[in-house]
Amino acid sequence: MKTTILFSLVTGAALTTLHAALPAKPGSTTDWPSYRGPNGNGSTAADFGKAWNTSGPKQLWKAETSNGFSSITVSGNVAATLVTRDFEGSPTEHCVAFDATSGKELWAMPLKLAKYDGGGKDGGGGDGARSTPTLDGDKVYVYGSNLDLYCFDAKSGKQVWNKDIPKEYGGKNIQWQNATSPIVEEGLVIVGGGDKGAAFLAFDKANGSLRWKGEDDTITHATPTVATLHGVRQVIFFTQQGLAAVTPKDGKVLWRQPYKFSTSTAASPVVFEDIVYCSAGYGVGSGAYKIAKNGSDWSSSEIWRKEGNSLANHWSTPVCKDGYLYGMFQFKEYGNGPVKCVDIRTGETKWSQAGFGPGNVILSGSRVLALSDKGELILFDASPDAYKELARADVLDGKCWSTPTLAGDRIFARSTKEAGAFQIAK
Repeated sequence: MKTTILFSLVTGAALTTLHAALPAKPGSTTDWPSYRGPNGNGSTAADFGKAWNTSGPKQLWKAETSNGFSSITVSGNVAATLVTRDFEGSPTEHCVAFDATSGKELWAMPLKLAKYDGGGKDGGGGDGARSTPTLDGDKVYVYGSNLDLYCFDAKSGKQVWNKDIPKEYGGKNIQWQNATSPIVEEGLVIVGGGDKGAAFLAFDKANGSLRWKGEDDTITHATPTVATLHGVRQVIFFTQQGLAAVTPKDGKVLWRQPYKFSTSTAASPVVFEDIVYCSAGYGVGSGAYKIAKNGSDWSSSEIWRKEGNSLANHWSTPVCKDGYLYGMFQFKEYGNGPVKCVDIRTGETKWSQAGFGPGNVILSGSRVLALSDKGELILFDASPDAYKELARADVLDGKCWSTPTLAGDRIFARSTKEAGAFQIAK
């Protein structure tokens, strides 16, 4: 069964200097609790283990995940994702939780009706849920395609609270519907999508009460990036107006960078030191901006800019290692689009390797794990010198426009048909 959409995301990294970006949070080696993982940047302290042989990593389990490009998040032995299933005779989005060890379905909670705009036709993807659940302690936070925000109990699936953003805050959805994942930061659940004066919203993660709202931006499909720049924690939204960085505790705007919008922006911003990289398809292209702070004043200045689709990330957010981006730089190159290495400081392409399509990547140490759009797990070196492939295995049927995750010694990945857990050898 084919299924869901247009978008899925991952993102880059940040290393520490006194006046640069700090890691989002200490990296867990056992959990991947949010779309961008434990560090909030597509990287993890866990280890991909030995490069596997031709038989691939050991399959632990598989389960049906009908319709969607939501990724899998893992925490406390709960693995969560979004799917589209029948509910009372109508196709409906569901948050589904699996036992991360056995693959047994623990619970499935219906969200709103699944209504889409026919996305993904070119690549045979279909339509469906594309946001990824966020696990935090004993709770699961979900932001559905219809701008419906939920908090569920992670063990039972019982609803704790929910918010209808269009009804309560005048939210207006966008073409192909919401694809962003909720951000949990400083005791708050942060999302975009409200009307004027409520473009950015923060809710108490325990009871769902509104803590702050603000700004007039229009959302895109890009999940916000959380980073620390010049010692200040901030959430960087990538809206139709451009980049907007706000403080998580009160929503105060620190800095803005105007950026072109066309049709859809779906890849998240990437932070390295004091540089913020952003990119979009549909001829928009990519750029990098230096963020400066002088006293209480912030500024953003362009370092480089490349328009067009030759250096663009459609919905696949690259990761960053030592100032080099690794990821799917391509636009609608289904099945064979390349992975590239790009210097974030100059925009120079160091190498390009075809054969991936618009999948996604994650980073651990000096190695990158890619999930190709045809279901292959591919391990390669994060080196600007040359593309060096370490291992490749075909593990999933169906279209894979989601992001692989790594929790402990297990890789989790899904397609429009199935999800699986794969054990890696140490």
